[in-house]
Amino acid sequence: MEEQNTAASPSEAPGIMVTVLKQMSQLMQDEVRLIRAEMSRNLSRAGVALAMIAVGAVLAVVGLHVLAAALVAAISALGLSVGTAALIVGGPLIALAVGLVMLGVNRLSPSALMPDRSLRNVQRDLKTLKETTRHA
Repeated sequence: MEEQNTAASPSEAPGIMVTVLKQMSQLMQDEVRLIRAEMSRNLSRAGVALAMIAVGAVLAVVGLHVLAAALVAAISALGLSVGTAALIVGGPLIALAVGLVMLGVNRLSPSALMPDRSLRNVQRDLKTLKETTRHA
């Protein structure tokens, strides 16, 4: 059997390099589109996190009003039952508000908004490009 030489001839090298560069350019454009899509999703999550913070703030205000009403009721009636009832309602509202605000703040952290997957893909593609051009 005769062996076939599959190596490219020197005259084919420029054409191969042009093809590789075009494909890498297309790959980079695709990666940029993926980064944009991931950033868009992350910004949507940031919007939800801001809504959670706003709801938490509203609940905190309601809780403070309930607690203030409890204090007024306790002072005016000098009875424990009205104040205790208001604390039972106001306490959980404040706890819920704090929880929502903390959850929203955590979701707004810079690390949560980074397009991690797309950046890893770009790094991998750049590494592949470097290896490809090194061997060419």
